[in-house]
Amino acid sequence: MQSRSEVSRGESSPLIAIVGPTGVGKTSLALALGSKLDGEIVSADSRQIYKGMDIGTDKVTPDQRASVPHHLIDIVAPDEEFTLADYQELAYRVIEDILSRHNVPFLVGGTGLYVRAVLEGFVIPRVQPDAQLREKLFQEAQSDGRQALHARLREVDPEAAANIDPRNVRRVIRALEVYETTREPISRLQKRTPPPYRTMKIGLTMDRKRLYARIDQRVERMVESGLLTEVQGLIAQGYGYDLPAMSGLGYRQVGMYLRGEADLPTAIRKIKSETHRFVRQQYKWFRLDDETIRWFDAEDDPYQEMESAVAAFLNR
Repeated sequence: MQSRSEVSRGESSPLIAIVGPTGVGKTSLALALGSKLDGEIVSADSRQIYKGMDIGTDKVTPDQRASVPHHLIDIVAPDEEFTLADYQELAYRVIEDILSRHNVPFLVGGTGLYVRAVLEGFVIPRVQPDAQLREKLFQEAQSDGRQALHARLREVDPEAAANIDPRNVRRVIRALEVYETTREPISRLQKRTPPPYRTMKIGLTMDRKRLYARIDQRVERMVESGLLTEVQGLIAQGYGYDLPAMSGLGYRQVGMYLRGEADLPTAIRKIKSETHRFVRQQYKWFRLDDETIRWFDAEDDPYQEMESAVAAFLNR
């Protein structure tokens, strides 16, 4: 097995990604591998970046963070602007820092756009947010419907439209914002320059029905652990329901309950069903037929096989 002194920077530097749907066990695997292989975890979760949003994002505990170093968790307040370009820049900086200490970086998370931005080296257009334009587009989505806004994007940038879910209004608006500002499709501007790392992608998967059952149990645990209190605390601190951070799974549905728009059982059911939908979306980012990902069934207790595969990769 490669020792930490042999982990060098440059084109031979290793970067290991652990991907897969929410609730499948990526964190547990990363902690086990990280502790055994001198690893540090670079989070690729677009919700765990927010401070004070712990229960609803299922963040690692302080004890887990103490056992294996974690990065890019709790880095911005819920009302701070944080773009994909910001994430990519920070991720590369952290990865270089980990390699400089001769440790192994593990990129871990279920936000497909974050993972691909790092592994594929998206060249992200540095177009500053235009609050007035965003508000205008948001009002269009409210009045005409998000499908109409998505159709508008499809007219100017069919490639971007094909890769953005119409329900993800914020991403549709961003793509239109880039086009309106530069008169260039965001898909054309988002070229790729892969980073100079040797990469290995590990995927965890599970029978869909059993995964949904695990997710439902996790949602129940979140509610029992104080998800409602967490959301109430965020609102008390002045973070509005309209913030992008508060639109995440769990927070949006609890907000509906706190505003009297749904009873608690309905809100909980919505968290579960929307998380199931999110899983289906994740499998579009991390496809089971993607030959660049080495897939393992989480129910087969695959840790030993994974450790051997990672060790062989590091020794290569």
